[in-house]
Amino acid sequence: MRNAAKVALLLVDYMNPLAFDGAAQLAPKAMAAAKATVALKRRCRAARFPAIYANDNFGRWDSQFDEIVRLCIESGGAAAALASLLAPEPGDISILKPRHSAFYGTPLEFLLEERRAETLIVTGLAADSCVLFTALDAFLRNFRVWVPRDCVASKTIGDRDRALTQMHDAAKVWTGPSRTPLPAAIARCASLHK
Repeated sequence: MRNAAKVALLLVDYMNPLAFDGAAQLAPKAMAAAKATVALKRRCRAARFPAIYANDNFGRWDSQFDEIVRLCIESGGAAAALASLLAPEPGDISILKPRHSAFYGTPLEFLLEERRAETLIVTGLAADSCVLFTALDAFLRNFRVWVPRDCVASKTIGDRDRALTQMHDAAKVWTGPSRTPLPAAIARCASLHK
């Protein structure tokens, strides 16, 4: 695909120990979203779109991203399954974020500027929290945004769908499915952004 550097795939909080109230409710939906994200990531890699992991540090201010991945794998259960399924590959980029948005207090904006990205594909957990804040912040920074509805999860389908509606209505985010051909999805983002 031409202009590959102008699109980036963002994976938000998939490396997650799932140690919070409601995690058991989120886990099966997170696994379904992760499986769809794996397939999308494969297609993005073939198109030479960079994959960027933006992950909470979970209050571990002295940690690095690889330590978060290891912690999740060692946690067992759904956390380990998510981390194993979406483990970073050579060439993937990672940043740790202190709050909900992947932009807040991180070098993400500078990284995307250096890569000349215009469109972000945002995936991850949870749609009604960190994905929502990230999508809204991306819109404020003039990015075109695609949040594939099957690549994000919340504790309930209703929570996810309300967040997707808010992203679409407030920030011109396209929320079509991940199986959409990449050129068509990128074109839909551009058409909404006008």
